[in-house]
Amino acid sequence: ELKSVMVKLPLRTVSQDVVEQPLGEMTAIKGDPVTLQCNYSTSATNAYLFWYKQLPNRSPTFILSEFTIGKGTTEDEFKERFSATLDSKSSTVRLTIKNLRVSDSAVYYCALKPTVTETHSTLIQKQN
Repeated sequence: ELKSVMVKLPLRTVSQDVVEQPLGEMTAIKGDPVTLQCNYSTSATNAYLFWYKQLPNRSPTFILSEFTIGKGTTEDEFKERFSATLDSKSSTVRLTIKNLRVSDSAVYYCALKPTVTETHSTLIQKQN
């Protein structure tokens, strides 16, 4: 039975807005709580922070959002064990996962609005 959980935390930078996940990766024990930290810097007065989970060969899945002004949201499938706290004074947002499961092993991304996504597609016009 697997007892450790591997979490990877990549670094991402966008223009003058920066997010940094100081721990490159972390290993934790199944059943334990774990907290992932993200440091951010933005010129915006209201910071919009997002956490995503990405499994191998899958697209990232939105977990939750936190704002410096107002309340963020958490996707239903994550509400029971995932929560976040945003500290605007220290410019950090922490993601806490309770009762860690092996299925929590993934890459976790912290993102700062504006979040840029790109989709590549080819359109072909059908000839009649």
